[in-house]
Amino acid sequence: IAIASGNDASVAMAEHMAGTEEAFVEKMNKRAKELGMKETTFKNTNGLPAEGHVSSAYDIAIMSRELLKHEEITKYTGTYQDYLRKGSESPFWLVNTNKLVRFYQGADGLKTGFTNEARYCLSATAKKGNMRIVAVVMGEPDSKTRNAEVTSMLNYAFTHYASFPLYKENQMISMVKVEKGKLDKVAAVIPYNFSLLLKKGEKVSQYQKFVEIDPDVSAPIKKGQKIGSVVVKKHGKLVTTVDLVSADSVEKAHWWDLWKRTSRKMFGGE
Repeated sequence: IAIASGNDASVAMAEHMAGTEEAFVEKMNKRAKELGMKETTFKNTNGLPAEGHVSSAYDIAIMSRELLKHEEITKYTGTYQDYLRKGSESPFWLVNTNKLVRFYQGADGLKTGFTNEARYCLSATAKKGNMRIVAVVMGEPDSKTRNAEVTSMLNYAFTHYASFPLYKENQMISMVKVEKGKLDKVAAVIPYNFSLLLKKGEKVSQYQKFVEIDPDVSAPIKKGQKIGSVVVKKHGKLVTTVDLVSADSVEKAHWWDLWKRTSRKMFGGE
């Protein structure tokens, strides 16, 4: 899938994970909605033409950003060539359809696409230093133009912007009160490394951060469950938000646990 655009492999993976391709597509659409991909509806797993199967460059960028949180993906998308059945009597040669991974410094993904209707498409990513960029194009007339457009976009981004690390993965932001839990508090943490993209010359001090905890944080809570967010603004205008998630699971307390906790508070036990 990642290297040679195997449509059959996409269907096989869907059937393995969800039983049928249709069931997997339901999961795809559910996740797309969760990510805020408002212009996307999937009808199949491989992107081949189907009535109502639509997306946009912006939505593909959202999906690409989410995929890149799983850093091991670039091990596959950044591979230019490899073999299936290597060492056997019938090895199968794979060559990456994204030629930028060979010819653009720092490029290590992500995925090309082509149909007669959509024409030449590409979601590309490259990393230089601590800054990773995603660039998406659709509807290009040929692969040469597609690659040239993406190269121009990546060059512009690396020339005019810089990445400023803001939070590290699992960095604790605050302790949050948990209602009716065996633990009365849980740590709210950043789930992944997060950086601000600044125009060169801008200062991080121009941005303000606000912690917002969800109004009803009640047990049971799963580890990794969203319980709040950090809102980043510049001059009062929203720039971005970062999820805060629970560092641990919290089971729902039994009435006996709640009674003991109340007693300790009443009689000075804590």
